[in-house]
Order: sequence, then C-alpha cells, then structure tokens
Amino acid sequence: MNKGEFIKAVAEKANCTQKDAGIVFDAVIDTIVTVLKDGEKIQIPGFGSYELVSKPATTKINPATKKPVAVAACKQPKFKFGKSFKAVFNA
Repeated sequence: MNKGEFIKAVAEKANCTQKDAGIVFDAVIDTIVTVLKDGEKIQIPGFGSYELVSKPATTKINPATKKPVAVAACKQPKFKFGKSFKAVFNA
C-alpha cells in the first residue's frame, strides 16, 4: 500500500474526503518530525512509541572492497510497537 492508497482507505473509514485525509496525514507526520527534533518522545497507548536515538561514530567494512569505512555519528528515529498492538496479529 502506498501513500495515496493509504489516504484513500483512511478517507473511506473516516467518512471524509481524500483531500481532508491527506491534510491530516501530512499534519500527523509533520507533528511527529517536529516533536522528535525537539528531543521529546511520543507514546501512543495501544499503538506504540516514537523516539530519536543517537548512534555513535563507528567503523564498518565495505563488503565489496573489504576495506574499513568510517561512519559518522547520527540521530535516527525509532518506532516500537506496543504489546497490545502486536497481540492483535497473534490472536
């Protein structure tokens, strides 16, 4: 399912237009990005949590050349599904 198909499915479930569902989708994504950039964690009970984690600088091996490559430190968004959400798929 791509973004357009997702927005169409949400619009049908919410009984609204695809344009309105698209605006809400974009607002949700923008809010997640803004909150994570501010260093906060987002917890949605029954669904999961978003947080920004710091990865330290490290050295990896290039599999093609077998030579070491330096990888800079960075921050990455991380999402972890909640127990109740995962339980839906194993019931």
